[in-house]
Amino acid sequence: MSIAPDSGSTEKASPEKPAADTKRALLDMDQVRVDPAFALRLPPALALRRMVLPFAVLDGQVYVACVDENDLGALQAVQRVFDQPVCPQRAEPESLKRALGRIFGDGKSTAPVIVPTRGRIDPRQAEADSKDSTALCDELLHAAIVRQASDVHIDPYEESLQVRFRVDGQLERYRKLPIALHTSLVSRFKVLSGMDIAEKRAPQDGRFSHKSAQNGQSVDVRVATLPTKYGERMTLRLLAMQTESLTLERLGMFERDLRHFEDAIAKPHGMILLTGPTGSGKTTTLYAALRRLTAQEEWNIVTIEDPIEYGIPGVAQVEVDSADKVSFGKALRSVLRHDPDIVMIGEIRDRETADVAIKASLTGHLVLSTLHTNSAASVITRLSDMGVDRYLTAATVRLAVAQRLVRRLCSHCRKPRELTMAEAVALDRADQAGATVYEAAGCMYCANRGYAGRLGVFELLPVDEDLARKIADGAEEAEIAQHARAKGVPRLTDDTFEKLTKGLTTVKEALSAVTVW
Repeated sequence: MSIAPDSGSTEKASPEKPAADTKRALLDMDQVRVDPAFALRLPPALALRRMVLPFAVLDGQVYVACVDENDLGALQAVQRVFDQPVCPQRAEPESLKRALGRIFGDGKSTAPVIVPTRGRIDPRQAEADSKDSTALCDELLHAAIVRQASDVHIDPYEESLQVRFRVDGQLERYRKLPIALHTSLVSRFKVLSGMDIAEKRAPQDGRFSHKSAQNGQSVDVRVATLPTKYGERMTLRLLAMQTESLTLERLGMFERDLRHFEDAIAKPHGMILLTGPTGSGKTTTLYAALRRLTAQEEWNIVTIEDPIEYGIPGVAQVEVDSADKVSFGKALRSVLRHDPDIVMIGEIRDRETADVAIKASLTGHLVLSTLHTNSAASVITRLSDMGVDRYLTAATVRLAVAQRLVRRLCSHCRKPRELTMAEAVALDRADQAGATVYEAAGCMYCANRGYAGRLGVFELLPVDEDLARKIADGAEEAEIAQHARAKGVPRLTDDTFEKLTKGLTTVKEALSAVTVW
């Protein structure tokens, strides 16, 4: 047996006498992002009975949460599952129970234990996998839920099938499967999502709802296939059906921006437009706004989306289906006949959509939507390009928001350093060279990634009376941006730099999210 010493101990642990520091604070598992690549290798019955949970690997050691570091029997049982030495970490019992419940449920699931393989495929494991593709599909989805992944990528190659998760916007390898499992795995997901399992030469898409047998958590899964050289690749997007966490406070807005945003959604009419590239969190911000509105007062809210990403209680959500009777144009033309107080349009992408949004906001409705532009000021020029008259834009737009997403630094292991001159210039902050910024390190709380979750960076442009006059007079984007700076409106780079110096993200993330020029 090989039990590693506790990272907080100065003495080497041994099987006979594991090191234990009773003064050290107990590990709060509610703050730990468990890595399913290690947690799911342990049989559920063992984990629940002995109260042990492998949750990360650091420096070649498997960190194991437990209630008793001196329970050699439990640690030896865990050690038999892993090649690396185990490092016990005393956890707060109630938080450990909750973590075990989230991952293993009651331990009665009959699905096989996943053994993630990053290198050579074990023939014995391959044979076990091939026996039950249904259970394997369920396990992969459960592992993605535990890892808090947004997407699962299943990519066939000549000799293997690679499974990857997208976590916090970054792809990470999870498991390598034998290529013989490709057909059964893809066919199973096709059946669930209502696709044609015989069609392998054309792209398809579908969706289904999945409820984890282990913890009962439900997710809505959007599925897409694409023919490739070695067979169909498949991408599954996981959309949480529980949206209680979609709140404005969790988006990452500072108090000043949150106040401007709340003031805008409190107005009885007008348009609030969010802008940014695909995957920048625009829809999440809109959903958070709708949740705030439904919690404050009784409203008649109608949304038109393609597709519906999250379910919001108390909101009438319409999903566009171009192949069915509900097209985007029909839904838009019909929505105003239903006496809505608030209308949310998934995206303004053409003149027809823009006209409906303008009409709704002019007739006393609050309209929330998104555009694909690079800055808040470019919202005005984008609407002009669609054929919207400047005076209508000035009369209806109340707030334009530019948004990006960056990974949030783990607060437990971030490391301070000085901002270099080259980085300061790249961030348009040459006078801030030498300022304290932080880098990712990696610890047991963040599964050795250095990051835990994501947060938004924002540029909010309120359209006041002066700006509305300039817009009506035909002001160009540069003039609108100059007016905003004169009014003291923080730029996207300003908000990003402030989050950087507060230790919320890194220089690398900041530079990848925003550009100065």
